Amino acid sequence: MEVRIILTDKKEQLAAYIEQYSRLILTICYSMTRDRFDAEDLAQETFIAAYRNLDDFDGRNIKAWLTTIAANKCRDYLKSAARRITPAAGENFEEMRDDSALPEDMLLRDDSERRMRALCGKLKEPYQTTACRHFCDNRSAGEISAETGRNIKTVQTHIYRAKAMLRELWKEEYS
Repeated sequence: MEVRIILTDKKEQLAAYIEQYSRLILTICYSMTRDRFDAEDLAQETFIAAYRNLDDFDGRNIKAWLTTIAANKCRDYLKSAARRITPAAGENFEEMRDDSALPEDMLLRDDSERRMRALCGKLKEPYQTTACRHFCDNRSAGEISAETGRNIKTVQTHIYRAKAMLRELWKEEYS
């Protein structure tokens, strides 16, 4: 049996309906959308629509009237284009991903490069130039050979020897 509430003020009537039927309306909305946040929004829209049309309501079977409004709001929402274009959780975030290095990584890389340049500067020629170009500027033996006009085997030997010298200097200074 349904209790019929007769109040004169529209706001009082709506407040009473919300208190009495809010759980029912929320349950209906959730069962249709399967999303808590959408269900809460749709339940709120249901009561707003009920408030707007309260003067047109004949007062019989408020429960059926509110559930019909809620069901219609949910159906409209599920059919709406706005719902279909709204990205789901995690969707489209790939496009926003920042692939740049972290500040800590950049700082460490810059510090290592600075230290390597300082160590390369301590080598004697021709190892100094070859080591700077290879280890600091990331040039291959073939590129260094073409730039300097030296034989590629000579450049490879300079790289090999410079690497051994740099290893020793690194141990002396940073160990």
